[in-house]
Amino acid sequence: MPMSQLREKFSLAFGLWFHFWLVLITIICGIAAICASFLDRTGSLVQRVAWSWGRSLLWVGRIPVQVQGLENLAPGQNYVFAANHRSNFDIYVLLGYLPGIFAFVAKKSLFQIPLFGQAIRRLGCVPVDRDNIQQAIHCLNEAAAKIRDGKSMIIFPEGTRATTAELLPFKKGVFIMALKAGQPVVPVAVNGTRFVQPRSSLRVRPGKVQVVVCSPIFPQNFRRKEELMAAVQQSLAAAYDPDFPYGPGGAHG
Repeated sequence: MPMSQLREKFSLAFGLWFHFWLVLITIICGIAAICASFLDRTGSLVQRVAWSWGRSLLWVGRIPVQVQGLENLAPGQNYVFAANHRSNFDIYVLLGYLPGIFAFVAKKSLFQIPLFGQAIRRLGCVPVDRDNIQQAIHCLNEAAAKIRDGKSMIIFPEGTRATTAELLPFKKGVFIMALKAGQPVVPVAVNGTRFVQPRSSLRVRPGKVQVVVCSPIFPQNFRRKEELMAAVQQSLAAAYDPDFPYGPGGAHG
């Protein structure tokens, strides 16, 4: 049997095994997060549960993570983290390795998943319905208010998990939120997850992932959302490596 077919069979079998643990760990951590939210109003306990969820899934998936640039972040400062999005593993990586108390701006359908939806609400995540402009504006205003109140927020400015290696055009709405929040925007490049588990695939391929935390970009230095968006996109593109960790053309070697 060719090596390519063997790799496919292994990644499918490993993916099914991983998803068994994904369901089990999510149930355990989801219950823990909901309970923790009633015990600690600061959010630190729920954040620790989210950290444990992300780190546990990365351990099960055999995903070592390299992190660069944490020295760019000031202790106690809240941020708008703007990350590229290629895989569900982006969530596990960011929850497991970014510092501070933070939540996500996430698509509305995730909040409809039993238990998981309740848990991410307790974490402070904000649902966005991309098909309802008025509701989306309301939710982005809610996210901006949370940031001003001291919680960092992770956004995916591409708007969805991309299936291409290249960055997608950024959505303007999240940058309106960033301007309203008035807190530094930090581009975060997540490299390697597109090989671990591409969108719409059950296959999981263990491998290295790299997180590059870029220097903060300050919204007050820009007059228009388009200027802020362009600055964030340029910084993220410079740190994003679509071929990590295999190198150009090496993903199937």
